Amino acid sequence: MAFVLWMTGVPCSGKTTIAKKLREIIPKIEMLDGDELYEWLAPYDFSREARISQTLRVAHIVKLLIRHDVSVCVSMVSSYSQSRKKAREIINDNRFVLCYIKCPLELCESRDVKGMYKKAREGTIKNFTGISDPYDVPENPDLILDTEKFSIEECVRTVRDYLETKNLILETDS
Repeated sequence: MAFVLWMTGVPCSGKTTIAKKLREIIPKIEMLDGDELYEWLAPYDFSREARISQTLRVAHIVKLLIRHDVSVCVSMVSSYSQSRKKAREIINDNRFVLCYIKCPLELCESRDVKGMYKKAREGTIKNFTGISDPYDVPENPDLILDTEKFSIEECVRTVRDYLETKNLILETDS
């Protein structure tokens, strides 16, 4: 059965890095990355409305993919609990695994090779998650991956083990 692994967390928390590593061990999973999606789907601003709209667009794309038995790993900030809840409803609860990528803001800033946090602190980027726009930490995620305490490999192993225990992948799939 196809499933959705929805990774959420502030910018530079490790979402994309974990997703890419997962794709190496679960080759039958499609990856939808927030940065790429923002470029492909529409001109994007960081307003609350645009963020919510983008999350819902992605949820509809994912729904189409899982309808055709394609598992998907979404790695995007998806800042607001309201839009993540709606995404879960669109996709279908029993196929949706919410994974919170936990990382302190200071560490995320130190990982930021694009300089987004610096621009946000200078006011060049408005409504930047974690700086001038809120991030709603998930209340009850299915998984919490703390990238400050655990290596990327340990986080990937945790996800794989979770998916196996839920019978979403078989040991032979990974």
